[in-house]
Amino acid sequence: MSRFWSPLVQQLKPYVAGEQLDLPGLVKLNTNENPYGPAPEVLAAIQRAAQSGQAGGDALRLYPDPQSSALRQAIATHHGVTPEQVFVGNGSDEVLAHAFQAFFRHGGPLLMPDVSYSFYPVYGQLYGIPCETVPLRADFSVDLQGYARPDGVCAGVVIANPNAPTGIALPLDQIEALLRLHPNRVVLVDEAYVDFGAQSAVNLLDRHPNLLVVQTLSKSRGLAGLRVGYALGSTELIEGLARIKGCFNSYPLDRLAQAGAVASFAAQGYFTQTCSRVMQSRDRLTQGLDALGFEVLPSATNFVFARHPQRDAAELAQALKAQAILVRHFPQPRIAQFLRITVGTDAQCERLLAALGGMVGTAQA
Repeated sequence: MSRFWSPLVQQLKPYVAGEQLDLPGLVKLNTNENPYGPAPEVLAAIQRAAQSGQAGGDALRLYPDPQSSALRQAIATHHGVTPEQVFVGNGSDEVLAHAFQAFFRHGGPLLMPDVSYSFYPVYGQLYGIPCETVPLRADFSVDLQGYARPDGVCAGVVIANPNAPTGIALPLDQIEALLRLHPNRVVLVDEAYVDFGAQSAVNLLDRHPNLLVVQTLSKSRGLAGLRVGYALGSTELIEGLARIKGCFNSYPLDRLAQAGAVASFAAQGYFTQTCSRVMQSRDRLTQGLDALGFEVLPSATNFVFARHPQRDAAELAQALKAQAILVRHFPQPRIAQFLRITVGTDAQCERLLAALGGMVGTAQA
């Protein structure tokens, strides 16, 4: 540790992202990227934005629209809300960070599942927000009763739906029950994976001013490299996020990201098609893992969460890596024997299943 670090920096335990390797023939199934990439219209829009201006490329010397007006309009149109109900940021992680700052510093604990996106407690530590984890049930579903508190006692609730890394989704009636438990605190529903078979809570916005829905273009729209995320909520919640943004970074989304993101919402046919392909591949992958003796949790995401009763998950992950196949292993309590496996192309999934078949077959022989 450096003597120049503040006490806060010395205490932080940063989020650890999925491993990034550059290997020949790598099958990368550890960071939940979309195997099909963005729509062709998105690439064309980015190219036009880069070349616009009087001298070709001249636009890149100018700051982008700090309000991302065209993008907010496109998002609003897609979801049937007003642009004033939309906030955009540099990936959903930045949107989440601003939401933690804006809404959860009330002194009480912020409630979240004990098994969920591991960035949540990191933000809590960074911003001095006490966090209280609520255990998932034995089947890894959310236990709503665990979130019951006298109204105003907790700082709020953050929950991923579908949950990560389990992949399990809550139906809307349970999300609404959670909102009713805390009418005077923000309930943040992180919908990074909602487009792969879950129900979005966006339709609940009109009835619940305490609801903030966060989504991303990194997964279903194949734009992880552009870093675009957004929140949907009441105008007062969006204004709160804008105040934080205005004190942090006036230009979070660059010109190319805005252009590509707008185009992605126009390419609805491509979006629907690729989401369907991922879900079909997920079902085949689940069947293949089941045939190998894995327990696979029900998934409404672009990944599956699976464990084998006779093989250690960490050892399997290392053995797969030796064959240039990356999956994600979390050494935390309760899930240390699971692997989170991104749904790749059918060819990538077949290569994974073949490799696992060799490993599991050797263990069972």
